[in-house]
Amino acid sequence: MTEEMVPLVEAETQVKVVTIRLALLHLAYSKTLIEEYGWDRGKQLILDSIKRYGEYVADRTKKGYQSLPKYGFNERREGKPPLCELGKIMLEMGEPEIGSLYCLIDPAKTMAADINTKLIHTKNMILGDDGCEFTEVPTTIEDRENFVTGKDWLMVDPIIAKKIREKID
Repeated sequence: MTEEMVPLVEAETQVKVVTIRLALLHLAYSKTLIEEYGWDRGKQLILDSIKRYGEYVADRTKKGYQSLPKYGFNERREGKPPLCELGKIMLEMGEPEIGSLYCLIDPAKTMAADINTKLIHTKNMILGDDGCEFTEVPTTIEDRENFVTGKDWLMVDPIIAKKIREKID
């Protein structure tokens, strides 16, 4: 059996195709939930789903599976932060708030792995920054309680929470 070699640019393009589909799937499910149940209930259902998704990712990562693809998930840019392919679609579709709820996968997967730490955004391109940047910080008692109970835990990522709160007001 001969092994076929694929050029890196082609592999990156294929990952990008799947990433775009993932973004569209998130938007489709999210918009359907919000249209069916209204913003508050729909948002909570999205949060519940992202939390479960984070638990799945944390469990698979713990078992040795890779969390994100090495190539193609982010567009590399010279001298600038990479652009998230998911975020590009969220913006293209005009859905920064709903799109940013997907970004809660970052604190969800880290808190699911270790409730005492969370990976949060210091920059988020969907919400207007030139790229995404993260920091890992300790969780608060309130973070842990909200995450465990599922009670509107989007507050664990202050940048995303602020944008969502602005949408409500």
